[in-house]
Amino acid sequence: MNKLVIASNNPGKLREFEKMLAPLGIEVLTQSQLGISEAEEPHCTFVENALAKARHVSRESGLPALADDSGICVEALGGAPGVISARYAGDNPKSDRRNNDKLLQNMQGVTDRRAHYYCVLVLVRHADDPQPIIAEGEWWGEIAHEERGDGGFGYDPMFWLPEQGKMSAELSHDEKAQLSHRAKALKVLLEKLKLKH
Repeated sequence: MNKLVIASNNPGKLREFEKMLAPLGIEVLTQSQLGISEAEEPHCTFVENALAKARHVSRESGLPALADDSGICVEALGGAPGVISARYAGDNPKSDRRNNDKLLQNMQGVTDRRAHYYCVLVLVRHADDPQPIIAEGEWWGEIAHEERGDGGFGYDPMFWLPEQGKMSAELSHDEKAQLSHRAKALKVLLEKLKLKH
């Protein structure tokens, strides 16, 4: 496989995928480059949403497609925001700022601040692939009481990493490429790809 369409228009995710896939010689195309609309995400699980996105983009492009569905899951909130992380504060338009404000508001007075980013990647070689390759990754930390850092995107400015002593938004690109939920899922996906070829 030398070409792959990423089923996302999220610029932060696209940058991460390009950095991680470039050393493998895989040309990364985006659905927007090919004029492909976003797929609906009507499902209540990350894996169902990712599979729907991958099949949609593969069907429209005729190429293998990789889709990610990810979010932040907060223990004290029963796993919320979860699959609606990107639109936690509404989606007209989606806003990291409003999502972060809503999460901080919902965490006021909460002592259990454990949370994890979760990512599922689904790769389909064609739209009707009966054996999609599925990989998952988790990244544990805590929801901070305030935001710090200007790197990353989404909830990164409030995702505290005790082992690193900093927020996700304060990590270098190289650090994030080693630690993140997406990086972990991609490593698993690449191992599975090697086994199939």
